[in-house]
Amino acid sequence: MTKAFILGILASFFFAFTFILNRQIDISGGSWLWSSSLRYIFTLPILLIIMIIKNQLFDVLKDITEKPIRWVVWSTVGFGLFYAPLTFASTYGESWLVAGTWQITIIAGALLTPLFFKSINTENGVVKIRNKIPKKVLLMSSIILLGIFLMQIQHAKDISITKSFIGIIPVIIAAFSYPLGNRKMIEVCNNKLNTFQRVFGMTLCSMPFWIIISSFGMSFVGLPSNGQVFQSLIVAVFSGIIATILFFKATDIVSDNTYRLAIVESTQSGEVIFTILAGVFIFHDKSPTFISLLGIMMVIIGMILNSLIKS
Repeated sequence: MTKAFILGILASFFFAFTFILNRQIDISGGSWLWSSSLRYIFTLPILLIIMIIKNQLFDVLKDITEKPIRWVVWSTVGFGLFYAPLTFASTYGESWLVAGTWQITIIAGALLTPLFFKSINTENGVVKIRNKIPKKVLLMSSIILLGIFLMQIQHAKDISITKSFIGIIPVIIAAFSYPLGNRKMIEVCNNKLNTFQRVFGMTLCSMPFWIIISSFGMSFVGLPSNGQVFQSLIVAVFSGIIATILFFKATDIVSDNTYRLAIVESTQSGEVIFTILAGVFIFHDKSPTFISLLGIMMVIIGMILNSLIKS
């Protein structure tokens, strides 16, 4: 359990680089168009090498050729409409603000539950039943919502309300797109592929979207700077590869114990803390006020309680 907990904390540390570096790229004049597209452009060849080494590439390509439209559509939703808006939001708020607001994805995941079905074996065969919204999860998630409200209302005092809304709406879009796209892709794969195969397939099938985004970047801002390219590569490696591997390894260790699994899942609240520490003390982000810190603490408490309820 100790090993799984440490791995979970390490994963949240590497996940935090997404918010920190995207904000720094924006401050240094880099475009969110390149920050978002370059992450997946860099991630693709790394995942491709992993697939070849593991000899798992053919199964992914075979499944994609059988259902190309579904793969492209839900990969674009799960990765494209998730990361592009999240990166755009970094232009309207500090890294800790975006990281904290992003936790609304927990609530989004609960609200999307009725869109999916579970199969139950009965005497008359397999029956599909629509899932219900987990009310207890939503109740605990209200703590997260209140925390996000405190952060955003304090942020709105420093900028116009219009800019505050422009900053939060993309995060909400991302928060719903990420679980929706990923859950739909789980249905499409139908347990034929493992997690890494699914992530590689989604990265590959979202490439048309990222090519369009990078084309806009080329047209409106020109080529990215060497600094932006390097920082985007770091995000791809740290968040897209290392953090994902660490977190999946942590959940694998405790997968047979729902209580321990919930504790490991709650470690992801650490990304908010790491984002604050690195953003403020290393990259000199604007420090959160007392009200904002109170909101951040409510988000973290809500995430921990949410994970424990799931168990």
